[in-house]
Amino acid sequence: MGLRPGHASRVHALFERFAAQVTTWTGSPLAFGIAFGLVVLWAVTGPVFGYSETWQLVINTGTTIVTFLMVFLIQQSQNKDSHAVHLKLDELLCAIAQADNRLVNIEELDDEELDEIADRYRQLAERARAHRRERQARGGDEGRGVVDEALDD
Repeated sequence: MGLRPGHASRVHALFERFAAQVTTWTGSPLAFGIAFGLVVLWAVTGPVFGYSETWQLVINTGTTIVTFLMVFLIQQSQNKDSHAVHLKLDELLCAIAQADNRLVNIEELDDEELDEIADRYRQLAERARAHRRERQARGGDEGRGVVDEALDD
C-alpha cells in the first residue's frame, strides 16, 4: 500500500519542521542542562542501586536510543543547510562575470571529476604563488591579489 502523491510531501514537510525544532532545542543551554542533570541524577543513584548491571543498562540504553535518533535529525538539518549553502554559492558564481560557471552544481560531479578540478586549482595556486614571489623579487605591486596575478598569465 503506497502513499498518496500529496501525502508524502506533507509528511516530509512535517518531518522537516520537527527536525528543525528538535535540533534547535537540543542545541540550547536548557537541553544541555537537562541532559547534564539526568546524568548527575543517574550517577547519584549508583550507590542506591549498588552500581548494578541494570543501573548501568539504564544510562547505556537511554543514551544509545537518543544518539541513534539524533543522528537522523542532525543529518536532515545538515543536508538542508548544505543544500542552501550550495544554492547561495551557485548564485554568486552566476552573478560574477569572471567566475568559472563550470563550478555551478559542482557538488553533483563524481569524485574523479572533482579531483580533476581540484588539480586545476592547485596548479593555478602554484602559478599564483610563483608569480607573487617573482613580483616581490622585482619589487612589484603588492596590492593585487594572488589569483588576480595568476589569471593575468
